[in-house]
Amino acid sequence: MKKILTDKMKHNLRRIRTSIRWVIFSIFSGIVVGSVGVIFFRMMALVTHLREVHTWLIFLLPIGGLAIVGSYKALHDEQDTGTNLVLSAIQSGDHLPFRMAPLIFLSTIITHLFGGSAGREGAALQLGGSLGNSIGRLLRLDEKDKNIMIMCGMSAAFSALFGTPMAAAIFSMEVVSVGIMHYSALVPCVVASLVAHGIAYESGIMPETFIISEIPAFGIKTAIIISSLAILCAFVSVLFCVILHGTEHFCKRRFQNPFVRIFLGGCLIIILTLFVGDQRYNGAGMNVIEHCFDGSVRPEAFLMKMIFTAITIGAGYKGGEIVPSFFTGATFGCLFGEIIGFSPSLCTAIGMTGVFCGVTNCPITSLLISFELFGYDAMPYFLLSVAFSYMLSGYFGLYHSQKIMYSKYKTNYINKKTE
Repeated sequence: MKKILTDKMKHNLRRIRTSIRWVIFSIFSGIVVGSVGVIFFRMMALVTHLREVHTWLIFLLPIGGLAIVGSYKALHDEQDTGTNLVLSAIQSGDHLPFRMAPLIFLSTIITHLFGGSAGREGAALQLGGSLGNSIGRLLRLDEKDKNIMIMCGMSAAFSALFGTPMAAAIFSMEVVSVGIMHYSALVPCVVASLVAHGIAYESGIMPETFIISEIPAFGIKTAIIISSLAILCAFVSVLFCVILHGTEHFCKRRFQNPFVRIFLGGCLIIILTLFVGDQRYNGAGMNVIEHCFDGSVRPEAFLMKMIFTAITIGAGYKGGEIVPSFFTGATFGCLFGEIIGFSPSLCTAIGMTGVFCGVTNCPITSLLISFELFGYDAMPYFLLSVAFSYMLSGYFGLYHSQKIMYSKYKTNYINKKTE
């Protein structure tokens, strides 16, 4: 009996030591990645301001593209697959080089400075993943513990840039393998996310929030309206993924030389921008999302953003697809609300939540990010949006390395990659 109690005490002590170790490691990760995230946020804000003031910078986009390809080639990283590589590193231990961090930092800045249509979260996930992996190597962690550090880094970077610590903590665990979450990473990701969020907040970076001006009472009629919008958002998310991956595949097959591909892609973005007459579809487009909450939207906006982003990413420019998915969802939702005369601001929020869920296959993250961006008052509508969009978006997704472990329709283990 005494031996059993002694063994239990030793086991509990090991658990406590492990927990303390992970708290320390995750605090360190949150500080390092959060600080880099703050610098990246400031640089992004600066280059976005410069592009808005000096609109002629768009004509240098092809030259900027050549610089991006040249930098990757100089560091022998031509086959970089971006966020897909980060997910593969967690799933199967693929090598995640430190050089990914400075490369994605610089190339995303160039993309946004000269008017490429992309987000910033792709850079955040790659920055965080690369730095987290490097911290894991520095601390001489084993392969499984390094994977947790990668997720820590992803959560910290996402939290610092978006100001959504709840969603950031869960996203890195949920996005890797849909249906199975690595709960061993829960405490490290939560701590890293909160530390990075605190650093960003103390640095003057305010969390992004939006006001829904009208939230109708929840009832059968309003539930049907929002469910209809959520179903449409699921199809929009599938269309987004199909256009994005189809364009990328076409560009790589048709123009195998990356210098030629990115130069021509930059030229096409310039032509489309001149055709539109302004730069509303260049960059991340957060200003357009804000206008949607006031009920201001162009009917073709959601489709144009998908086209601009698909060409930008397909040509080889760097950035992310999540903010463009927010843009697409916001403009589509606002259009839906305007057409049927039902709270355009609420439909904008539902559109953002629905399309984000559809392209990432992350329902829990989608629900949390909706609370952090819009508050809790529209909770029943967010629940419907997430549920329908997740179920009806099928097995499409932004990241080909993402695995769907369990079927969305039955309790079947399928273990397949997204389409």
